[in-house]
Amino acid sequence: MYLLFTCGVMSASATNSPNNPLSWSLNSENTHYVKVNAVGQFWLRHTDMNPGSIYNGYAKSKGLDIGIRRFRVQFQSQLSDKVFMYAQLGLNNFHSYSDRQTGFYVMDANADYEVVKDKLALGSGLSSWVGFSRFSSPAASTIMGVDAPLQFQATNDVTDQFIRRLGVYAKGYLGKLNYRVSMVQPFDIQKSPIASSVSISKQASFSPQPPNMQWNAYLNYEFKDKEQNKTPYFAGTYLGSKTVSSFGGGITYQRNAMWALDTKGDTIFHPLLLASLDYFYDAPIGHKGAAISVYADIAYTDFGANYLRMAGAMNPMNGSVDKSILNAQGNRFPAYGTGTSFYTQVGYKLSQKIATLNFMPYASLQRSYYTALKVPMNFYEVGLNLLMDGHNSKLTIGYQDRPIFKSTGDLITRKGALILQLQTAL
Repeated sequence: MYLLFTCGVMSASATNSPNNPLSWSLNSENTHYVKVNAVGQFWLRHTDMNPGSIYNGYAKSKGLDIGIRRFRVQFQSQLSDKVFMYAQLGLNNFHSYSDRQTGFYVMDANADYEVVKDKLALGSGLSSWVGFSRFSSPAASTIMGVDAPLQFQATNDVTDQFIRRLGVYAKGYLGKLNYRVSMVQPFDIQKSPIASSVSISKQASFSPQPPNMQWNAYLNYEFKDKEQNKTPYFAGTYLGSKTVSSFGGGITYQRNAMWALDTKGDTIFHPLLLASLDYFYDAPIGHKGAAISVYADIAYTDFGANYLRMAGAMNPMNGSVDKSILNAQGNRFPAYGTGTSFYTQVGYKLSQKIATLNFMPYASLQRSYYTALKVPMNFYEVGLNLLMDGHNSKLTIGYQDRPIFKSTGDLITRKGALILQLQTAL
């Protein structure tokens, strides 16, 4: 409420920054401030649906849809030399069959106190100060493609709220080492989108019992320029405005998070263990505006025996009549599972402008060896960014290619989706 009040009522001690009309200084040195930012991502998409997909009982093999993938309003405030507050209101996946008059909800609400300058800050609240990889906390406004890599948001909307959790955290810099550690309380899965399908079998699933605390850590050593750690979100690409070379590693652990039946039919519990190593490089090339961005990650995700979960961003279908299709409806694919995954993305910003536009083609690949599948799961994306004003105003054209599996774990075909995303940011 303090943030909203400060933004709405300007006093003599709070003046606009000349460089940002939505930034207000709270002292003469401009070290205490309130900032407001906003970003919207709007999709026009054509999707080849998974076999058997239906919409309200009507079969549909392909279709065009429009939606708001993300809309965010962020509030940042350095209230004193030691105290920083952050809040974010947002909206995700609003489309033609969403509940009407959907309102913003609180995505982030946290504050921290700097105990030792730059080296240690302690905080609490609803946040994504979590592991286990760089893109477990992606900055949505700076992602390279039409979407962040979903596999690093491994418990998304099951035991968290779109990667955010209630918890306490510590963060800071030790020389060139940027670190974060947190203890968070997972949300009750009985109120998640999978609540209606919670059951126990020989295949591991999330336990509906009261959850144990979850522990997270992510450390990255920054060889070149320093990245921000005021907020938990890592940039997808700096478009050449920085030279960043960062090697990181992280872990997420929760005791007895999963359950299953053993060969005797007895209930057994299994910890959730997620770990990864990654490398990020983003830098200008030459002096004419060209830039390169590279990210690579190897991850081990252990959810228990043969765990597998489908994901489909802003899924355009709501049912399936073909039970032999493991993916089920719409654009779903096996994004999460027990096994080892490799992910990489590469982008190149061209030095020459064409009609005032910068161009940045990109490509990415997720290759996962999940124990529940008989062959590797490969998810591709290729695309092109048309940068009108960097990340503040851009069009992204992306093609996503996903595998379709039988319920036996065999690969049977592939389907795709062509997405046009308009992003505007303030």
